[in-house]
Amino acid sequence: MKPKSIAIVGAAETTELGRITDLSQIGLHADAALNAMQDAGLKPSDIDGIATAGETPTTIAHYLGITPKWADGTAVGGCSFMLHVRHAAAAIESGLCNTVLITHGESGRSGIARSRPAVSPGSLAGQFELPYGPMGPPTLFPIPVLRYMKTYGTTHEQLAMVAVVQREWAAKNPRATFKDPITVEDVLNSRMIAYPFRLLQCCLVTDGGGALILTSAERAKDFPTKPVYLLGTGESVETPMVSQMADFTSSRAFRVAGAKAFDESGITHKDVDHLMIYDAFAHLPIYGLEDLGFCKPGEAAGFIWDRNTAPGAKLPLNTNGGGLSYMHSGMYGMYALQESVRQMRGTAPAQVPGAKITVCHGVGGMFAASGTIIMTNEGP
Repeated sequence: MKPKSIAIVGAAETTELGRITDLSQIGLHADAALNAMQDAGLKPSDIDGIATAGETPTTIAHYLGITPKWADGTAVGGCSFMLHVRHAAAAIESGLCNTVLITHGESGRSGIARSRPAVSPGSLAGQFELPYGPMGPPTLFPIPVLRYMKTYGTTHEQLAMVAVVQREWAAKNPRATFKDPITVEDVLNSRMIAYPFRLLQCCLVTDGGGALILTSAERAKDFPTKPVYLLGTGESVETPMVSQMADFTSSRAFRVAGAKAFDESGITHKDVDHLMIYDAFAHLPIYGLEDLGFCKPGEAAGFIWDRNTAPGAKLPLNTNGGGLSYMHSGMYGMYALQESVRQMRGTAPAQVPGAKITVCHGVGGMFAASGTIIMTNEGP
């Protein structure tokens, strides 16, 4: 993709976030999609490309009355939407379609018409991890972080600080689920979920969704919204089993996706004004900071502890409050993208003054996949 050749011209979340008992999963997709179309001044007949995860593009297109020229049903977990942005940019640039709608909706808390397939006993994870009794992400994600802590001497207090700082950002966001301040002691005194993670180091479980609309930069000026231009994109996958990571202290998929996005964008880390790193659990911002190259191996926990990512600091991180305090319906990548767009539009509740470049980085599965999107509000 040529930098600044593609723009995001529509972005919106569901009308409500948190507990939504009157909408099914597909209804959340539609609510977000209609909000994004309203944001961009479009109607369903204006959309000729569609991408989604959780539901299929066939289902969403039919539900919204869209007959697309291009569709993408890539599903690699919570970062699927980062990959959708990348794929949509390539499709638009190559002339396969003109206007792409990317949707997400998930009844993570209420479970209304939720489609979340169980791990198949015949799958790789079903054969080689399930027999050992993991109970989903809270018991799988802690596996690598224990090795990380042992290797680098990271303390429980440092891991707790991730949640503390993100709650500070959430306090500035009226739509955040939790806004009350917390301390390191509060985090360490919260209920143990799966060692070493306590309740306040684990993501929320909520209902919600979001949608994005992309088109060419040439057409972006015709829309009512402030365009957000793509600078660089990257994606990768590693393994469907967290137990088979090549290195428990680093994600190979993170490193590949991030490096590709930075290389494509032509920027350096010093150029980044704002950063979103998927934070289903408290260790993910630590891995992201290091694998993206913002910190050296073993130094990210100290970087956060020293408040370098806090409000007013040099590298604002997860400014919506993240999956730990803002919301997390199960596939958080869409919400991270939404916050990056808000920051570039200058409309974020905790707006970073003068922010011109944002990096949005996602994870899918237990370090199984990754997507990185770099955006700017400065046009071509």
